[in-house]
Amino acid sequence: MAPKRPPVRILVQSALLLALSVLAACSEVPLLAPTATPVPPTATPSHSPTPLPDPQPVAQTFLEAWKGEDYRTMYLWLTPLSQEAHSLESFSAAYRELGAIMTLHQLRYEFLSTFAAGRSAQVSFRLQLNTLLVGEITRDIVMNLSLEGDQWRIQWERSLILPELQGGNTLLMEHRIPSRGDIYDRSGSALVSAETNAVSLGLIKGRLDSAQEAALFDRLWTLTGVSPEAIQEDLDLSLEGWYVPIGQAPASEIQAQFETLQSYEGLVMEPYTSRYYFGSGIAPQVLGYVSLIQPEEAEVYRRLGYRADERIGRIGLERWGEPFLSGTRGGALYAITSEGQRVTLLAEADPQPAQSIFTTLDKNLQVQAQLAMQGFTGAAVILERDTGRVLAMVSSPGFDPNIFEPTNFNSEFLLSDLLGDPRTPLLNRATQGQYPLGSVFKIVTMAAAMESGQYNANSSYYCGSYFTEIPGLRRADWTVSYQVPPSGPLTLTEGLMRSCNPWFWHIGLDFYNQGQDSLIADMATGFGLGTKTGIQQIAEEPGSIPSPINPIDAINLAIGQGGTLVTPLQVANFIAAIGNGGEVLRPQIIESIVNASGDPIFAFKPEPLRTLPIQGDTLEAIRRAMGWVVSEVRGTAFHRFRGLDIPVAGKTGTAEAPPSDPHAWFAGYTLAEDAGRPDVAIVVVAEHAGEGSAVAAPIFRRLVEIYFFGSPETLYPWETALPPLPPASEQP
Repeated sequence: MAPKRPPVRILVQSALLLALSVLAACSEVPLLAPTATPVPPTATPSHSPTPLPDPQPVAQTFLEAWKGEDYRTMYLWLTPLSQEAHSLESFSAAYRELGAIMTLHQLRYEFLSTFAAGRSAQVSFRLQLNTLLVGEITRDIVMNLSLEGDQWRIQWERSLILPELQGGNTLLMEHRIPSRGDIYDRSGSALVSAETNAVSLGLIKGRLDSAQEAALFDRLWTLTGVSPEAIQEDLDLSLEGWYVPIGQAPASEIQAQFETLQSYEGLVMEPYTSRYYFGSGIAPQVLGYVSLIQPEEAEVYRRLGYRADERIGRIGLERWGEPFLSGTRGGALYAITSEGQRVTLLAEADPQPAQSIFTTLDKNLQVQAQLAMQGFTGAAVILERDTGRVLAMVSSPGFDPNIFEPTNFNSEFLLSDLLGDPRTPLLNRATQGQYPLGSVFKIVTMAAAMESGQYNANSSYYCGSYFTEIPGLRRADWTVSYQVPPSGPLTLTEGLMRSCNPWFWHIGLDFYNQGQDSLIADMATGFGLGTKTGIQQIAEEPGSIPSPINPIDAINLAIGQGGTLVTPLQVANFIAAIGNGGEVLRPQIIESIVNASGDPIFAFKPEPLRTLPIQGDTLEAIRRAMGWVVSEVRGTAFHRFRGLDIPVAGKTGTAEAPPSDPHAWFAGYTLAEDAGRPDVAIVVVAEHAGEGSAVAAPIFRRLVEIYFFGSPETLYPWETALPPLPPASEQP
């Protein structure tokens, strides 16, 4: 009698198993997870046994899921007994925890052999675990499987991760951490130093000896950079018996004058060790700070090779430069018993030293620029005009990065105040502050007018006291509030010099009425406004340059109001381009990055991005008008620059910011052509400070004096005496 034909279901199952075996040849093709209720195999005649399914595809699916950290899928392939012994949560936790300990970065595998008999199978494979700290760990592993119904399931134990984990063993990583790299200014003066012994300094109000106060305050100023006036102000705001935190200093400087310091009544000194920021915060928003890894970040950073109690860079160069400053970590990976006894060394690697960062900043210029902005909320940027180097970048108010160190005694008193400060000192206003530009924007409008072909440098307009070209609207020029006669007939070049609002309102309205409403916005974009500068190393915002949607919009946007928002760095960058002949350069703040041997792995070089989208005659007319702003009697900043020996060109700006006072702007560049002192572009904005000519222009002048002469030469209009020079900053 002919044998019976196998049932259709058996034929289908056999075909499916054959297809799965073919698919298993490619490790990238995952299998479906097993069904909740496996289908039992169908009996076949004894002389035609059903072949056992291949266990390798199951092993492959399990290992592929491990690659993707898909622990749920891995768990679905375990035998019921294994699932009873280990919950999904404990199973997943084991892989996460052990992966974090060994700093698992990548895994690979290759199958060595497969054996199946009855309801048991073994799959042998070579596992390569690539770790960040100790390199590659290779082990040959045997996976045991059981046939449950018609599907293989894995008999799981911890030795499937590493054989050394058999018997309840676990892993221990002994971290080998290099010292964090230092940060310097362009000439090698330390701005941030690695692990440093330091001393926090503070005063107890009511315990000070009045006869010692002046000498004590001066000494604290030298040590911490906090002026006597600021110290007195903090004391005045405190109650009797309160501790008033002042700052910190390197332990070496404290030790050198310990006897004298110890003699001062009411002075509290507490030692600690941490990363140290000199000068109580030199360019703090640029350099950034480090702080402890937070619990919610711990797993991510442990997988990257960090110990859970380490500090990481948070903002600025500390964050951007983390790969350079943190070095290459090493470690020793051990298998240990549940009691903590070391069983075997699995792998080890030595750490590699960190790199150090040399910035383009000029330390003295930066410190004095911060003092020049003291008392104002705003920003100042000083760029090397022809290269794009950032020589100083001030965001005011600043902050002391040292107070993020919890072992610093002063941190307890100052950190919460800093984080709750409504002035947001952590914000880098130079790159992230977004402001209306006011009349400095008229440079862009003049460029758009001339490039349109409808205006030239000698085009004339009568600049009256009021603008009445929009029916029902009457806008006053700035001359009205100053109670001076109207400017009268002005060429376009003179209009910029005189900052005549009606002239530029007229241009904006003219373009809008012709349907050319995007001309000014397009020119602004070409100047780099409304887009990031590409500085790369520190965070920045793009700002906004809208096109007008009605006539009032058109006149507002033509003078940098309305929805116009720019950053001070964007303005400094296009001002530098005007000064250097039209070349827009990428602003950069890294001079070099050097390894432990002192060899540079990166060195600064100027990086041109584009040229300003204007012709030579347009550029020359703008430069001439900016020169007249400070050199001609009718220029809006002439009275602020009398007697300055350094030739400069610039533009005032007063940007309305209701309901408060306007923002004060001044933007310009120098034309000294001094081989020893490259020319610079400088931008100053003081929030809600009033007129640009009254506030920002004097600050601009002071920055020019500091840059070329080393210290201020003239008083601010609101000063009665020049401020004393800051004391020499601490050195490591």
